Parts: sequence; C-alpha cells; structure tokens
Amino acid sequence: MVTSRIIAALAAFSLAPHIFAEELGEMWGTAKEEAKYYPIVNIPIPPEIPMRPGGFEILPDGRLAVGTRRGDIYFIKGAFETPPKPEYHLFASGQDEIFSLSWKDGAMTATTWGEVTRISDTDGDGVADRYDTLTNNWGYAEGHEFAFGSKPDPEGNIWVALGLSGSYESHNLFRGWAVKVTPDGKMIPVCSGLRSPAGVGANAQGAMFAIESQGPWNGCCSLKHLKPGAFLGHPASYNWYPFAPGVPTPAIAPNSNSRMTDELKRVKELVPPAVRFPYIKMGRSISGFSLDRTGGKFGPFGNQFFLGDYTLSIIMRATTEQVNGVWQGACYPFREGLATGIMNVEFSPKGQLIAGGFTTNRQWPVRGTEPFAIQRMDWSGVMPFEIREINIRKDGFLIHFTKPVDAAIAAKTDAYKITTYDHIYQGAYGSPEVDETTAHVTRAVPSPDGLSVIVHLEKFEVGHIHDFDLAAIASKDGGHLLHTKAYYTVNEVPKE
Repeated sequence: MVTSRIIAALAAFSLAPHIFAEELGEMWGTAKEEAKYYPIVNIPIPPEIPMRPGGFEILPDGRLAVGTRRGDIYFIKGAFETPPKPEYHLFASGQDEIFSLSWKDGAMTATTWGEVTRISDTDGDGVADRYDTLTNNWGYAEGHEFAFGSKPDPEGNIWVALGLSGSYESHNLFRGWAVKVTPDGKMIPVCSGLRSPAGVGANAQGAMFAIESQGPWNGCCSLKHLKPGAFLGHPASYNWYPFAPGVPTPAIAPNSNSRMTDELKRVKELVPPAVRFPYIKMGRSISGFSLDRTGGKFGPFGNQFFLGDYTLSIIMRATTEQVNGVWQGACYPFREGLATGIMNVEFSPKGQLIAGGFTTNRQWPVRGTEPFAIQRMDWSGVMPFEIREINIRKDGFLIHFTKPVDAAIAAKTDAYKITTYDHIYQGAYGSPEVDETTAHVTRAVPSPDGLSVIVHLEKFEVGHIHDFDLAAIASKDGGHLLHTKAYYTVNEVPKE
C-alpha cells in the first residue's frame, strides 16, 4: 500500500523568485517586460520529492493535483497562496508517465502511456486504494508511444491522443489515432493521422483539439481538430482502420512533396490543421494546453488557449474560429523565461496559470535550466498593450487590441506588415517555409473605440500562414505593443 506523507515545502528549497531572459537566452526578447504584467512565481519543491510534473488538475477543495513522469500523484495544499506555502501529500503511485489528470465524482482519472485508470480512495484515509482500468485497448511497447488525455467532455468521455511508434511508424494498435473513453470504459476510435500529439482539450465552443508536433507530414507544430472520421495528415496509422468500424478509410493516400490545399482536393477525409505555429518562432515541441475560463481574472484573453512548449520553455496563446465548417485561427506570443521544459498548464480557481515540467536524459534540448519545476503566472492587474485576437473577414482581417490604438497610425496601410508562406506536405521531416508572398493592405479602418481595426487585403493566400508584424502600431497613450507578432492560418475565406 502507498504510504501517505505530508511534506511542507520550505522557501530554502525554492528556485530563484524570477527567471529572467538573460539567464536563458532570448526568445522573443520580452521576458523582463512580460514580468510587469504576468510575474512568474515558483512553487517550492522539496529536494526529496521526485516531482517531474506531467499533468495537472484542481481538486474540489482547491488543492493542486500533480501527476508525474514516474507515475506518482501528489496533492498540493497552498500552491495558490501568495507567497506559496505548499504542503505535498502523496495520493497514489505505480502508474506509468502521467501526462493527464481529471477529477470527477470523487475519483481521479489518469491517462498514462498504456491505459486510462480511475483511481479512488475508498476508505477515506487520503491515500488511493482502488485502481480501476477503464480501458487499455490500444498498443504500447516503447518510449515514444505517448498518450495524452482530455478533461471529461459533457458526456463524461475522456479523449485520448496516441503517439506513433518511434514517432515515425505505427506498430501497435491505434498508434497515431485519437480515441474517446466513455465513463463505463468503452473505447471508441475517433480519427487517424496523428504523429506525436501532446495536449488534448476543447475550445470555448466544445470542439475537441490536440496539439501536434513538427515532423514527417507536419511542417511545423499545429493545433488539430479531432473531427470524428477525419484523417489528420500522417498515413502511418492507416493499418488500424479494420479495427475501427464506422470510421471511413480514406480512398487514396496523400501525395508526398505536395501542399495541403492540393491534398484536401484529393483526400476528402483530410482535415487541415486549425492553427499552425511557425517553427522556432512559435514553438518547437508544444505540449499541454488549457482554456482560459477565468472570467477575466487572468486578464483580457478569456476563452483562449494557453499552450506550453517543452523545448523553448515558453507559453503561447491561440484562438480558433469556424469558417465554412472548418476550424482555423491564430497564435500569439505570451510569456518566455520559464524554468524548465513545459509539459502542461492549468488555470487555478483564482485565475492563475500553473505551468510545470522537466528536462529529460533523452537528448531532447530544453532552454530552461532546471531539472523540474512548478511555476505560476499571476496577472498583476496592469493591462498589457497586446494583439488580443485576429479574426478573418471576407476581404481581410479584424484585429482586436487590448487597449485603444492611435487612430491616425492605425489607419495607415503601411503600419501592417503581412507576409504569407506555406509548408511542404511531405513524408520527410518537417518543412522549410515555402511559397512566400507579401500581402497588400488596401485599407485600414479603426473602430470608433480604437479597440479594433479592419485591415482590408487585396487577396488572401488560402492554405498559408499569414504572418503579422505590427511593430508600427501604437496605443492611444503612446505605448508600444508588448508582442508585435501574430500568425493566422487561412484554411477558408468567409463567403459573407
């Protein structure tokens, strides 16, 4: 039986209060400025606890639950206090690399490489004593075959994204698929074509997404819609269609060395990435993500995704919208300077963003220098001047800002630098940026309140990332944008 223990984490064990850019090397070059709006607070971890965080959940009593790489689950009291006064309680052990947790009906559900497990404390002593496998109906044999799960959907299902074998092939059942697991343990195959997915979750409208890593058939990291029956781009998982009755097998395979827009015309089951994250500029190995449902407690970015990146030790934002029945959207810089490789993020009841992870001995590079960490970002209450969100219109983009813009500057067409590019859709690893163009802005019209601008374009490049550089834009009070870049993936153009 697992032995319960409660360990008070002392300040002496903490990391430095703030991790600044010069200690890690520049990413966007904004870490010190970001600290004014979203300071980083370290959650101290005693050295005797092998914490390597993989998954987070908030318990009904307000404690933070953490699942770890070695398969433990800790409950942490005091993680959300200022300053943090954490007490660590070991709830469960014996699992296998926990990257996803969810609490429902008095029990914890953990998604690990090989199964989804319901873990409960039946005698009320604070230590798990019952482990029920909901399902293990997929193959698992080696260390690249990751599994990431969602929080329960409205029907109580856990959606699970399964990584390929060795990141390149699918040697074991349903590797490269997304499946959902019902509350009574039935596993339902949903869609194929994943490579090495990480976080899984729903957007504000309830559509389910997974983050995907750059690699073969993926020119960069991307956010993919887990549309039932879809093929999401990587054909290695075709061999499991006979085990997925009701999921249509694509009639033809995609061509390598092509473009996604061309293959969408050939392969009707193919669904394009909703948001593409230009490689290195916006993520190298994006991991877990969480939807901001804090009601403004975390600032002006409600109903947006916040995503971690393992290699670059950063947090990004993403927004999604549905156009002609297809999901697409944009990504934006948010916060650099975190202490380690970020595996997951979670919002607290107080509106703080928890981020945590670790470095490994698997020769995967990480900018953050700490072997593991749990950190917290709190909104200071000071409003940053940021690109809040970009939405597409039939002849351009509607750009929302967090503060009113200088109308005279915002009305100038040369204040908007927009380039576009695509990726090669290929079986080879990744892709350079190709087919580059410069978008011509014909007119820019600020709203009366200055919080948005409609930017009219001569034309779109469908299938391209539209890369915005808004360094020339100023706020009404003369301020400069904290982050000047944003990247919108155009899959469809509105008809009206």
